[in-house]
Amino acid sequence: MNDEREPLVWLDADACPVKREIYRVARRYDVPVTLVTNRWMRVPDEPWLELVVVKDEGQMDEADDWIAENTEPNDIVVTDDIVLASRCLKKGGRVVGSRGREFTPESIGEALATRELMADPREDGTVTGGPSAFSKRDRSEFLQ
Repeated sequence: MNDEREPLVWLDADACPVKREIYRVARRYDVPVTLVTNRWMRVPDEPWLELVVVKDEGQMDEADDWIAENTEPNDIVVTDDIVLASRCLKKGGRVVGSRGREFTPESIGEALATRELMADPREDGTVTGGPSAFSKRDRSEFLQ
């Protein structure tokens, strides 16, 4: 691990609704951003922005695995995936969700437990909905 490396922003990009906001903040603070995805996507042509396409060899979590393996202390990871958030926190990363929720070592246990509790109702069809639609307020919360 290189202690002198500047923190990076890792973006779990496949379904991230705040890419434009991340670009704007990264440009303002001159912070490099790496978007990690399972498929190619169009990104602005900026020297501080990198797209990493992880070949999906039948595994749904390839991009998550890549982010978790490459996260170093103080890196910032933007994801709504609670399991990925937990993995990155264990490596010393900082994690924020697309709605502005910061995951911390103190809060991740509750988030994982809630996810586990909801697994059976989701699988048996009792719970069929997901999070509410992403709103302007969510965008604002993320930026704060």
